[in-house]
Amino acid sequence: MPHLPSLPEGANLGQAAALNPALFAALGEVSEQAMRGPSPFSPGERELIAAYVSALNGCAYCVGGHRATAEAFGIDASTLEALVADLDSAPVADRLKPVFRLARKLTETPSRVVAGDTEAVIAAGWGEDGARDAILVAALFAMLNRVVDGFGIEHDPQGARDRARRFHDHGYRPGTPDGEEPGQ
Repeated sequence: MPHLPSLPEGANLGQAAALNPALFAALGEVSEQAMRGPSPFSPGERELIAAYVSALNGCAYCVGGHRATAEAFGIDASTLEALVADLDSAPVADRLKPVFRLARKLTETPSRVVAGDTEAVIAAGWGEDGARDAILVAALFAMLNRVVDGFGIEHDPQGARDRARRFHDHGYRPGTPDGEEPGQ
C-alpha cells in the first residue's frame, strides 16, 4: 500500500517517479553508471550485489527485480539465497566473497567498515576499481531500497520479470521501454 496519499493503490515506481521526474531521471543516470558503466564486475555480478544488499535490507521489490536481472545475465537462481544463508559456503567464486563481505558490512554496520575490508577486495584481484564499485553499488541499493520502501511500493512478481527484461536489454537510463522509471 503506497505511503503517500497522491499515489494510487498498487502504485509502481514509475508513478512515484512522476512526483519528482528530474530527481528520478538523475537516479536513473546514476544507476546506469553504477550498474552498466565500466567496471571489473560483470553486469550480472553487479545485479547480484544489488539483490544481495536488497535481501539484507528486506526490500522484496528490489530483490525480485535484481535477482531476476542477475539470472538473465547467467547467475544461477539459487545463488542469492545461498549468499544470504551462508556467504562462506555460497556457490560463488572465492574472489567474490570479500566483495559480498564488504557489501554486507556496508549494509548492516557501515560505520565499522575499515581499510582492511576494501584491501581484501583489492587482494582478491578486483583492484581499487573493484573496491570502489562494490561500495558504490552497495550504497546505491541501500538508498534505493529505502526509496522503494518509503513510498510503499510493493513487490509484484510479473513486474519484477518485466523490470529484469528491461534492465537486461536496455539498462537504467530514463526513457527505457515500458514506461516505468528506471533505477529500481
